[in-house]
Amino acid sequence: MIVGNGEIGEGEAGIIDAADFVIRFNDCRSYGAGGSRTDAVAVCNTGRPAKAMLGPREWRTHPGVVSAQEIWSVRDPTKFAAMRAPLAVSHPDLDDFCDDYTDAFEAFCALTGKTHVVIEKSVHEAVDASLSAFAPAPYVVPSSGMIVIAEVLSKFPEAEVMLAGFGHVGWEWHPFAAERQFVDSYIAGGRIRRLGGKTLVSSFYGV
Repeated sequence: MIVGNGEIGEGEAGIIDAADFVIRFNDCRSYGAGGSRTDAVAVCNTGRPAKAMLGPREWRTHPGVVSAQEIWSVRDPTKFAAMRAPLAVSHPDLDDFCDDYTDAFEAFCALTGKTHVVIEKSVHEAVDASLSAFAPAPYVVPSSGMIVIAEVLSKFPEAEVMLAGFGHVGWEWHPFAAERQFVDSYIAGGRIRRLGGKTLVSSFYGV
């Protein structure tokens, strides 16, 4: 079960908690209304989202983060280091977008006995290639949700994968329209199922 940071339909929390493995995102906004089981938290390990999570104690002590066995960093540091110079030209307002906090998440995991997973840049690049088939508008990076979906489908090819709290809307520089079409193609092929509900707009570049 991959649970986005959006609205969860009434009665769906129990379905989420009954899954074998539940992945939430960043500050676990789905926790509560979207159940409580949390096996992994996928984090944006660069830029403002990472800085916001690692700063105060609230994220570290969130019950979803505390109970998670794994933290998944969705941004390969080598990929984002290479993006810094081009982004400085194309999107100068994103001057902190590639600031890397991967080591801080690694240290947090070491301190708390969690497994730290860094999703490889090959997954990101495969998503970019697949999204090109849906003629996306110019974008900076795929959403964390799309990267995690690709990682799960790659790592667990036999698993039954369900999405909750995904509506594919949010930060203007994620290719959400193309991502919706991409996910719908997986649904049509029987690889993913979608739990009901609508996704709220993200406040910054994340999921």
